[in-house]
Amino acid sequence: MASLDGKHSFGSIGETRVTFVEKGVDEGRRDFLKQLLEHNCFEVIIEDETKKAEEDPQLYTVAVTDMVFNPTIWIFNRRLQTLDGRKVTQDYWFQRTNDTKPQYWKNS
Repeated sequence: MASLDGKHSFGSIGETRVTFVEKGVDEGRRDFLKQLLEHNCFEVIIEDETKKAEEDPQLYTVAVTDMVFNPTIWIFNRRLQTLDGRKVTQDYWFQRTNDTKPQYWKNS
C-alpha cells in the first residue's frame, strides 16, 4: 500500500473536475474508500482503469468532487469519521487495523 505523501492530485474524470484519492486500487479497496468517503459527505466518482491484457485484474481510480480534499490533511487533522463515529487514523485508512486510537505510533 502507498503512504500518505501530502500531494494534492487533481484532474478530470469525464467532464467532472476531481481530486484523486487513490489510483490503481482493487475492488475491495474501492468499496472501502467509497463507503468511508460517502459517509463523510463526499461525492465519490469511480473510474475503471484500462487493462493492459485481458487476464489482468480490473483496477479502479477513486476520486471525489471536492477540489480541496487531501487525505493526508483530513486524516491527521482527524476530520474523517468511521461508519460508527470514531476518528479515522492512518492505519485505519490503509485497512491495516480497525483500531482507531488517537496515537499515530506504537510505543514498545
